[in-house]
Order: sequence, then C-alpha cells, then structure tokens
Amino acid sequence: MAVESSVLGFPRIGALRELKKATEGYWNGKISYDDLVKVGKEIRAHNWKSQKDAGVDIVPSNDFSFYDHVLDTSILFNVIPERYAKYNLAPLDLLFAMGRGLQKDNVDVPACEMVKWFDSNYHYVRPTFSNSTEFKLTGSKPVDEFLEAKALGVQTRPVIVGPVSLLFLGKSDKDSIDLEPITLLQKLLPVYVELLSKLFAAGATEVQIDEPVLVLDLPEKVQAAFKTAYEFFAKHQASIPQLTLATYFGTVVPNLKAIAGLPVKGFHFDFVRSPEQLDDVVSILGDKQTLSVGIVDGRNVWKADLSSAIAFVEKAIKKVGAERVIVATSSSLLHTPVDLANEKKLDAEIKDFFSFATQKLQEVVVVAKAISGKDVSAELATNAASIKARIASKYTTDAKVQERVKSIDAEGSKLDSRISGFPNRLEAQKSLNLPLFPTTTIGSFPQTSEIRKKRNAFTKGTISAQEYESFIESEIDMVIKFQEEVGLDVLVHGEPERNDMVQYFGEQLTGFAFTSNGWVQSYGTRYVRPPIIIGDVSRPKAMTVKESVYAQSRTQKPVKGMLTGPVTCLRWSFPRVDVSQREQALQLSLALRDEVSDLQKAGIRVIQVDEPAIREGLPLRAGQERANYYKWAAQSFRVATSGVEDSTQIHSHFCYSDFDSSFIKALDADVVSIEFSKKESTEYIKEFSTYPNHIGLGLFDIHSPRVPPVEEFERRIADILKVYPAENFWVNPDCGMKTRGWEETTKQLTNMVTAAKKFRAEYTK
Repeated sequence: MAVESSVLGFPRIGALRELKKATEGYWNGKISYDDLVKVGKEIRAHNWKSQKDAGVDIVPSNDFSFYDHVLDTSILFNVIPERYAKYNLAPLDLLFAMGRGLQKDNVDVPACEMVKWFDSNYHYVRPTFSNSTEFKLTGSKPVDEFLEAKALGVQTRPVIVGPVSLLFLGKSDKDSIDLEPITLLQKLLPVYVELLSKLFAAGATEVQIDEPVLVLDLPEKVQAAFKTAYEFFAKHQASIPQLTLATYFGTVVPNLKAIAGLPVKGFHFDFVRSPEQLDDVVSILGDKQTLSVGIVDGRNVWKADLSSAIAFVEKAIKKVGAERVIVATSSSLLHTPVDLANEKKLDAEIKDFFSFATQKLQEVVVVAKAISGKDVSAELATNAASIKARIASKYTTDAKVQERVKSIDAEGSKLDSRISGFPNRLEAQKSLNLPLFPTTTIGSFPQTSEIRKKRNAFTKGTISAQEYESFIESEIDMVIKFQEEVGLDVLVHGEPERNDMVQYFGEQLTGFAFTSNGWVQSYGTRYVRPPIIIGDVSRPKAMTVKESVYAQSRTQKPVKGMLTGPVTCLRWSFPRVDVSQREQALQLSLALRDEVSDLQKAGIRVIQVDEPAIREGLPLRAGQERANYYKWAAQSFRVATSGVEDSTQIHSHFCYSDFDSSFIKALDADVVSIEFSKKESTEYIKEFSTYPNHIGLGLFDIHSPRVPPVEEFERRIADILKVYPAENFWVNPDCGMKTRGWEETTKQLTNMVTAAKKFRAEYTK
C-alpha cells in the first residue's frame, strides 16, 4: 500500500521576495490594490504547482497570507476591535492597519500587539477579544483559495488555525480586561462549522486544523476545551470535511488527556523536535485514526538523514500499520528559505549540506516512496554521502575554540561575572553625566535606498573601499548631528554599514555560511536572511571598533557601541544540530567578549549587547529544560559583557517578550530596554518595580509608521511612573529604527524627547 506524503504549509514570500516588493509597493502607492492581489495569486499558483510536481500527495491551501495567517483568521471570524472596524477599510487595508498601524487621512490607529510564534523567529499578531466581540464570517478566504487551487488542477487540504489555539493565543481588549478568551469558545464554534461547511460544499474532503498550543503548559479549562470543540464538530460531521488535528514544535504528552478520544480523522505530531513521544501518542489513537509523522524538519536548513527518517517511520508503522501512516514535514515550511537552487554563490561543499523548502518536498516524497517499497536507492545513496561529508568537513571543528569554552566552567573562572555589583558600578558611571530620564534609541537608524545602493556597489566592487568608508562616515556624521539636534542623551552611530544585526557579525566570524536568497519571513514584509552556523565560532579581528570610535569623535555625548548578543546570534541563525545550543552560545559569547574588550580599550564607555531573541529560545514548557536554558543563556550574556571596568555601562535590549524579572536580574546588565508600546496596562512592569538596575520601556512602536503625539508619550510615561521609580527609568523606542523613514523617525523621536524633558523638569525642581 502506498504511504502518502504531506506538507503542512509552504513559504508565502516568493522565491525572490516577490510578496515583499509588491506589498511595500502598494503601501508606497506604486502599484494598485488589484496588482497586489495578482502577485499573491501568482505566488500561490507557483507554490501549489511546485508541491504537486514534486509528488506531494497532500498539498496545503490557505497557508498564504499578505501579512500574518493568525491575523487573517482573526479578521475572518470578525475578531476586529471597534477602533479598526469603524473605518470600513477594504479587506487588505484592514489587515495592514491591524498589523502595522495606519495614520492616513481620517484614520489614526496603532498596530495590534505582535508577539513571537512559540519559540520561532516568526511573529504573529495577537487576537484581541472583548465582551462585545461578535463572531461571524467576514469573508471566504479559505474557500476562495481552495477553489483557486482546484481550478489549477490541485486538490488541496485547507489549513485553519484551530479554535482553542486562536482563543488561547489571544488576549482580552483593554475594555474587557477580566475576560478570559477561552470562555468565548461556545460562541465561536458555530462560526467554525459555518466555514467548514462552506469548504465541504466547495469540495474539500479534509481540513488540517492547527492546534499548536498543545505543546504548551495548558490550564485545565483549556485542556477541556478540546473535547468541547471537537465533539461539537463531530455533531456536524455529515456536512463538514474530515479533520486532521495538527500540532508541532514540541511534545504533546503532558496534554494527551485533552486529545485522547477526540472524534477526528487523525493527528499530526512533530517527531523532529520530540521523537520520544511516539509510544505515548500512539496510545491515544483510535483504531482507524491516521498518524501524520512529522519527520522532515520544517525549522532548519540541514539535509534530512533519510535513512534515519525512514527507520523512524517504519517504527511508527509497526505500531499502527502502513495504511494509517502519513509522512510529513514537522511543521509548516514557513520557517525555511524557499529554494536552494537560487543560491549561485555558495561553496559547492557547503551547499551540499542544506535543504530548503523546495528540496524538503523531495525529502518527504522520497521517505514516503521508500516506505511504500519503491526504488529510491540512488536518492538514499546520494543523501548518505552528503551526511557523511558534512560530519567530516574541514569547516566543522576548531580545537582552540573548544578548549576556550571549557575554560568558562573551569574551577575559579570568573569569566561570567562583573568586577563589582551594580551599586558600585552605578557610582562609577556617574562620570557619564547623564540627566534624569536619559533618552536614547535602540541602535539603528533608517536604512535608506542610498545606503543599500552603496553597500551593494561596494559588495560588487564598483566602488572602492575608501569611497564606501567615506560614505559610511558621512552617514554617521549626519546621524550624530540629527541626534544632537533632537536632544537625545546617549547616542548611537546608526549602523549604516550593517546589512543585518546578525549577518553583519556572522560575516566577520569563523564558522558561518551565508546565502544570497535564503530569506525567511519574520513578520509582515520584514524578511530576514539567517546565517547558518556550520562550525566552531571565533573572532579573527575587531568588527565594530572603527565605526564606534569615529562616531564618538564627532560628539561630546556618549555613543553606544552596538553588538548583537550571543543567544540572538544563535537564535537568529540556523544553528548546528550536531552541537548543543549551549556550546554554540558560549562560543559566540567569547567572540563577543573580545569585541567588548576592544571597544572599551578604544574609549567607548557605553556598550549595548542586544538580546531580542533571548525569550524565544525559552523552552515552551516549565521544567528542568527551561531552568537549564535560563542558566546558560544568562551565563553566555555575562561572559560576553563581564570583561569591562565598573565605569563602562552595559546595556541590553529585548523586544516582543514577556520576561521573568529574575531572569533579567541574572543578566546583570546596567540598563535594559524592553518592548512596552503595545502593552495596555502597567501590570506588566509591576514585578520590575524593585529591580535594582535601570530599565527603558519602549514608548512607541517602530514597526509602525504612526507618530504618537506628545500627549500620548506623556500619558504613557505618567502611567509608568505610578509603579516604577523615576531615577531608574530610561526613555527610548521599542526597537531600532532601521525599517522606518526619516520623516516619521524625526517626528517620533522629537515627540518622545519633548515628553521626557517635561518630566525631567518636573522631577528636578
């Protein structure tokens, strides 16, 4: 019997970022609404054809989005706060307004809250529910895209975010603060059935319903909600498609009782992340329920070891039978680059290590064919040779790096602790002469088209190194002058020379490989091109000192040296799978420690080591694994930052994260800045009110072009000061300004500084 192959989702950005270019073109008025819709249709058609041509049996639809699939689902079910709904915007304009805010003509709305998608670097727009939320279908996107694929000759399995996950991943609106979204389940379910019925009428025989929250620690009432939801669906089974419940990114074992006995066709589980859960999940399957075995990694770029994957699927077959097993990707391929074939510059040896989304289609199909008894011996032999070559590669091991990492844990080592505690450091740092409510930015300033053109010209060799360096210095001059005119207290050099906050450093370290078109969506039209860690990491020479020293020479105010922290370098790269994440983070921390030391020697008194990804690395469930992560993640930060004098002020930055204050303390940074602009109450910071070091709470959303008025800044600062001591409070944006334009940046920072100066005057009377 032939075993089927399945893909849970495919990247929607286009192989050459077609979606980004079209969407931003629409925002800038360069293309029409209809032109943007056309580009989306072309990408979807290409994706479906690619999967069908590869031989994938179960192809997804409704995995496409112009911004975020969770936000699509919210809008589909009318989870639209009144502040957006009242403007009667066109569907895509509503999507963009909720995703990134809108300030145009008579419309002025901020973006909805955006948070990390589990432990990935994808961000989703958080559903916002209120007591007045009225669930209803506002459109027919899943049906339309199913029919669109059908017209192209591709029978798809639509993908929908499940009702329990939609509610649990959401939050209550500011006017319904005591509302628990999960209590809205009974109101929501009939609308799900209405959608499923429409899909059934359109010809869909099966729907993939994603419930990824099953890998989290769930309250009893949320666990109970699964039975309520899926038994409700079962009552309508005659008029809706069969359902495959999919979960990914971890083990479901602690929540098995929530899904045992659910009346669905089958389940999908992620066995790349949690192979040990096989026996447990098999134990809750009904006699006829299918088991979708997620065995090709949807989160990394390394070639699958096909022989190991086949062995695992065969193990599953022995437990449930071949007729009930489906070979699948572990999760959606959203988290991987589109096509390795577009990499024309990669060293051939290194390129052979990798598999992008398009290549992963073949991996799934080959495993399914092998299980079905078809001859794939040539493919398996080629794969085995690649795996063997990667293990033996000269790029992999550096004994000196490994010995240095061992020294961190050696008895008597003080590589992970500052010379003195914070009170002594604070006293030494008074020489910086900073005022109350010091103002600063997070690091980057707008990356204009001119900057990108000059960088591209330098990369191609059409301008000299001297020409490029002169241009960078002129950009730094402009940014320093701008910050002084606005009135900021601690300046930055603006990072005009940097292509990306991780790639820039990776290109100057050993152990990294880079792609030309390995783009992955982070949120909206923010795509990243993660470096790939292929071996042990070290720093051959200084990376940032020249630009930082030049910037400091142009002003009397302190200029921050700007670095990306070890955990963020790890998390925003594709990591190795043959070495622990702790080992990789400590290698990175030692490389950065050398850079921090060189910055201090060069006279830089304030150094920021950003860790915006440190929260996303947190294991999804409480327990020993999480405790271990807290320990080594904080240690790696301290190793990177502790080799300085008390008078050097260490900053760090975190964004889109809910943090445990004890973990923040463990980092022992002098100043930390935290995303706050989308928080709707000061409850979030109460636990930090006794934090002894200093904190900057981000006061405006840099992912939105919206400019908050001065009064809005003043209101937010006043609310914060009700629960947070004035002497510890810094004033700053949520994140760097790289993606913003200069006009909005100027207005945003001017209003922020104006508000800070008002409170400074009041508190220093």
